Amino acid sequence: MNITLNINSLAVDAYYHDDEIANVHLPLLKRLTDRSTIPLHERKIIFLSAPPGTGKSTLTAFWEYLSNNDPELPKIQTLPMDGFHHYNDWLVRNKLRPFKGMPETFNVDKLADNLALIRTAGGGWPQYDRQLHDPVENSIRVTAPVVIVEGNWLLADDDRWSVLGKYCDISVFIRASPKVLRDRLISRKCAGGLNSDEANAFYLRTDGPNVERVLKHSRPADITLTMTDNGGYHFSN
Repeated sequence: MNITLNINSLAVDAYYHDDEIANVHLPLLKRLTDRSTIPLHERKIIFLSAPPGTGKSTLTAFWEYLSNNDPELPKIQTLPMDGFHHYNDWLVRNKLRPFKGMPETFNVDKLADNLALIRTAGGGWPQYDRQLHDPVENSIRVTAPVVIVEGNWLLADDDRWSVLGKYCDISVFIRASPKVLRDRLISRKCAGGLNSDEANAFYLRTDGPNVERVLKHSRPADITLTMTDNGGYHFSN
């Protein structure tokens, strides 16, 4: 299936093989959206954690598309974690601005408060503005009965992040080859306007350490997917 998805107000072309849709995405969505163990007054919260470069935003946008077009699936909504970056003035004061994207640059307490709020009520969710390079509060209205919170550090195996686990009903992790991720991330930066040297320097400073940290220091998920070298997905053994 060739499809154009709206991601952060940008049109992104994506392709998913019909066999992969039938054998991975639809069965996975049926499990993720099963509300049989969730009280009627509560929202089901799913964590999707994965290294940079695994296509999380595109994948969850595709899952939203599938849920909107399958009458057997409840509506789902993606809530990106990027809106919980500390503001740039905080990062500058704490000398973390060059390392934006690392776990230390996120406001985990604020994320926990928002998760507690949306568990039983509607509300706002911040979104990261890639022109302002800062979060914009309450940009997303949380309305769906099932939400997927996606980000790199949701399953990080340290005390500061592990407290978020009490808000998660089911977790998904995506594994991928570090080499494939390196190539994808450098290509992404070049497509965004950096030259090859700048893209490599950014990878060595930020993306590369983040990839290694997510792959090596994440808690086990309920479900693990593997991203293939060509960008497809399958269930891990």
